Amino acid sequence: MPQPKTQKSPQMAQSGYFNGSDMLLYVDGKPVGHCTSHSTDFSTETKERNVKPVASKSKGQSKWKESSVTSLSVSITAEGLVSYDETEAGFSALLTAYNNAQPVECKCMERGKEAPYLTGNFVIESLKRQDGAGDDATWSISLKNTGAVELDPEKTIS
Repeated sequence: MPQPKTQKSPQMAQSGYFNGSDMLLYVDGKPVGHCTSHSTDFSTETKERNVKPVASKSKGQSKWKESSVTSLSVSITAEGLVSYDETEAGFSALLTAYNNAQPVECKCMERGKEAPYLTGNFVIESLKRQDGAGDDATWSISLKNTGAVELDPEKTIS
């Protein structure tokens, strides 16, 4: 007796809360290793205008300001642990990038996805290492975009 054909079920959409461990930061083509956290800050600079209302409007309308965006910027901060066994971009690689004093390509993406939701060139604004007695050695980095950043919100959880 022939077996009935089974249909492939469509890929299940994820639900619930997003796990921050699934988000990866890449610097110069390598994932940042032993990273404990990273954050991305999307900012705008604005210009405000206070204009006289048209003659048909009341005087109270002149208290409202209009704003427009004059520039966009992205800042990335990350923290991690210093490891002797680092195989990805750890403190040593970040220090080399800092010492080169050149922009680095950064990508932010979701683990398991091929395409990043953010790609661009960034300058290292600061790199810090802390070596507390009896504690894990840690590092932190702050990066700021230089030039346009490509954003694709469809490549991550909306």
